[in-house]
Amino acid sequence: MSASDAHTADQPSCPLAHGDGLLPDELRAWMVLLAATGAVEQRLRSVVKETLDVSHDEFLILCLLAEQPRTGLRMTRVADLLGRPKTRLTYQIGCLQRAGLVSRRSVCGDKRGVQVALTDKARDLLRETSALLAGTVRQALADSMGPEQRAAMCSLVPDLETETR
Repeated sequence: MSASDAHTADQPSCPLAHGDGLLPDELRAWMVLLAATGAVEQRLRSVVKETLDVSHDEFLILCLLAEQPRTGLRMTRVADLLGRPKTRLTYQIGCLQRAGLVSRRSVCGDKRGVQVALTDKARDLLRETSALLAGTVRQALADSMGPEQRAAMCSLVPDLETETR
């Protein structure tokens, strides 16, 4: 039993998680997911700033690029995947480039195309801090939802199931 399970009685049940309310099941599930995401994001913001010295939005860019081949992605694709305006993304990529965490290069044959990729410095930094960041997410989820909600979340993200026990 984890420390968060010991305080299950202290955790209110999410009012959207069950019942025959006005919202259909899909919208209730979406609202529960947004609440859990908000709790994780709030906790992660400060840890990301302290450990990586980047904003949460810049951290999301780093995470997205970390899952890509070393060649990176076109900036338009990054903007699409993160749902960010291209002008905002250009600013954030500039900040990450000045910090030595990403590189930018022109796409061959396309004047306007820009490819962005993680640097070795960023890969090392993410590798060094990944356990702390994963623990922060795990604890935020444990603190923001009860066992039933956590089980449902873990069924969506199977790797979390073993980590939260």
